[in-house]
Amino acid sequence: MHAPEPIRDDLYVDAAYDMLVVSNRLPVDYDEGPGGETRWKSSPGGLVTALEPVMRAADGAWIGWTGVADREFDPFEHDGISIIPVPLSAAELEEYYEGFSNDTLWPLYHDVIAPPTFHREWWESYVRVNRRFAEAAARAASPGAVVWVQDYQLQLVPRMLRESRPDLVIGFFNHIPFPAYGIYSQLPWRRQVVDGLLGADVIGFQRAADAGNFTRAVRRLFGYATRGSVIDVPDATGEVRHVVARHFPISIDAAGFEEIARRPEVQARAREIRESLGNPEVIMLGVDRLDYTKGIRHRLKAFGELLRDERMSVQGVTLVQVASPSRERVETYRQLRDEIELMVGRLNGDYSTLGHQAIAYLHHGYPREEMVALYLAADVMLVTALRDGMNLVAKEYVACRFDEDGVLLLSEFTGASDELRQAVLVNPHDIDGLKDAMVEAVEMPRRERSRRMRALRRRVRENDVANWSATFLKTLTGAGIIAPGIPESLDAAVAGIATAERLLVALDFDGTLAPLVDRPEDARATNRARSAIERLAASDDTRVAIVSGRSLESLREVADPPHGTLLSGSHGVELQLDTGGVTIDLRDAELAALERLTRILEEVASGAEGAWVEWKPAGQALHTRRVAANVAADLQRVARERVEREIPELSLKSGKGVLEFSVRPSDKGEALTRLRQHAGASAVFYVGDDVTDEDAFAALETDDVGVKVGQGRSLAAYRVRSPEDVAELLEHLADDRDTARGGSTRWP
Repeated sequence: MHAPEPIRDDLYVDAAYDMLVVSNRLPVDYDEGPGGETRWKSSPGGLVTALEPVMRAADGAWIGWTGVADREFDPFEHDGISIIPVPLSAAELEEYYEGFSNDTLWPLYHDVIAPPTFHREWWESYVRVNRRFAEAAARAASPGAVVWVQDYQLQLVPRMLRESRPDLVIGFFNHIPFPAYGIYSQLPWRRQVVDGLLGADVIGFQRAADAGNFTRAVRRLFGYATRGSVIDVPDATGEVRHVVARHFPISIDAAGFEEIARRPEVQARAREIRESLGNPEVIMLGVDRLDYTKGIRHRLKAFGELLRDERMSVQGVTLVQVASPSRERVETYRQLRDEIELMVGRLNGDYSTLGHQAIAYLHHGYPREEMVALYLAADVMLVTALRDGMNLVAKEYVACRFDEDGVLLLSEFTGASDELRQAVLVNPHDIDGLKDAMVEAVEMPRRERSRRMRALRRRVRENDVANWSATFLKTLTGAGIIAPGIPESLDAAVAGIATAERLLVALDFDGTLAPLVDRPEDARATNRARSAIERLAASDDTRVAIVSGRSLESLREVADPPHGTLLSGSHGVELQLDTGGVTIDLRDAELAALERLTRILEEVASGAEGAWVEWKPAGQALHTRRVAANVAADLQRVARERVEREIPELSLKSGKGVLEFSVRPSDKGEALTRLRQHAGASAVFYVGDDVTDEDAFAALETDDVGVKVGQGRSLAAYRVRSPEDVAELLEHLADDRDTARGGSTRWP
């Protein structure tokens, strides 16, 4: 199996982005100015439309190739999005992209409609380029960032990132089908590719059948346990990650297409198109990349036979076929173009008249406005793909038909057919059935056309591309991308809990009250947060507690808590209540284990500059936040293995850049329960940012409120983005508490 090589240490210098999209192509195209200067123009598509707003909200960047071989470009900003170019050489373009991606994976994943080609040098180039994309993402990602990898060209990137940056939240979406195992198993590198995908936390597919095919491949190749859409993936330490593999059908910017369709000039252009074609009674339209998966030959054959058998005539029906150029350096595609153009020529020669052309064949792309005009001009949309992950053309046609007219004829082998059930569904391999369906579409009464189109439009509007991205990101992060500020739902929850008779406000420190810093001793709560805490703590009916993984001694120093604040240190091992601190009396065996633990961790930390060991009353913590991410992962792995081997009875907690071992287990949930009891609280408001805070969220009761800071799956019902938002949240709570109290409610 391919084991990803370590990502270079020198790449971890500019980690800055909380959200990264990684795709083969960037959302911009290179354009050389008249003086040779570099210019960039947007390359709009559904993916860009879906992700632009969330990337701006999350301080995101897009990583990909510029489309220009043998040239490197510095990162830049375009239209409010940070762009990080990844270079490709001409040789890599030939081997990684045209070779392995499009002459090996593409035909294999499309049910071997054309035979795939297997070359070892193509695979080696694929691995090399995937590593380069992974390195770019690892360098640019901030701690705990969300990285969303797109499509089949980059299937190894999730595992490479997981090995080098285990702190990241990684998603992958496959825009094309995933084949049944009997077909997939032909790939010589089948284990490596599946293992690469399993590096992600969530793997998205277009159809439920694709997700099922992938899950079955995992069971056949690795024997991992699967439960529905969840795959149990063991890591090197023996722990199990739960990977979600399910379908998230992609869609389009439906409102955007309809807005264009409603423009008077676009509608005028649609009328011009009909006139230029001789005003036939019916225009049938096919819009495809020139690709053997699209079934263009099948629809041409069916149309030709309909003309031959006089079930249609060129005076009554014209077929417009837009076949945009695709992969013209690949021999299979050159042969396909020759075939298609020969068929078009023969059919036009046989059936066209001086006034009416049988087929208007257009081998070039069009801007979006022209495509919308074509959709409006067409009475019947032909989508006869032999295999297609989704097919967004079908959805674009539906979105444009605000007049609730037109018929969509749709192949049942497209992902879109799962959703667009009111289309005329066909098996394009059945030429006779396809011919009957084309006649049905042409002759369908207006009332039936309108009924079907209304249902189709409702489906496309409800499941647009923004809903697709939000659904995927929510599954990936537990919350989607978090915008700054306080959500309305959380504001309402704060107002509700502010009316509690006795309220306990319990707060994590690092990453919650205080921004994360390289030197833990430098951490300080923001001024706004501290002021809000002082307001809350000044009232007898409200108790404030700081619940931290730090030792009490360290917590007192950095938090400088207001008088009367309750403290929990060392993940609940230490508590400072109103009567003072709790002394930790370790038994002889615990002291001996602590001494061995100290020796192991100090030896591990000495292997990397920036790593250090923090003393805890009942344990030790290995800090790796100041170490390059790939080195930190190795240090933590070595520490785990040595401690488990030499002192197996210790408990372990993982946090952001820290690995903590304890000789006396406890957690923040136990601490919160004790603090609740001590304070006599009728409700608890808890805020935390780390995985160790999940124990506290789990201990909350029905009327309590839990708030997670930042990304990551969580039991908390609410989210904010940063310590700055926590400070604002505490100010809201203090204000609402004052309002609810009305100056009369006091702590007894």
